[in-house]
Amino acid sequence: MPASEEVVLHNNVMAKLSGKDEAKAKFFLGQKVKLLEDVKNDGTYPYLKIGDVMIKKGSVGYIRGMGEFLQVIRVYEVHFLDAEAVIEVIGCREHELEAMEPYRDLDAEETEWMIAHYKQ
Repeated sequence: MPASEEVVLHNNVMAKLSGKDEAKAKFFLGQKVKLLEDVKNDGTYPYLKIGDVMIKKGSVGYIRGMGEFLQVIRVYEVHFLDAEAVIEVIGCREHELEAMEPYRDLDAEETEWMIAHYKQ
């Protein structure tokens, strides 16, 4: 079903920010984040019309997983707890999210804990 002419979709693959992401992730698993723009159906969600808002700007969620698209674009699986959201879990790019709590390097924390544990 084609979108109407007044519906403007943001093409994340061809967008200005679609170059290779930084080696280090901007967010960590379980981190609380806020959505910076409406997420609209680009046709990949079959139960809404193309262009319909699935999750509204300002919704708060938690990073549930991370993956890569085309081996260069990091996509975060975010679980939104907003009762008005059409769907709860969606993939987001780094520029679409804002951290609601400071970044924690969980690998460094684990390494530090293991070093301290084995010194005992």
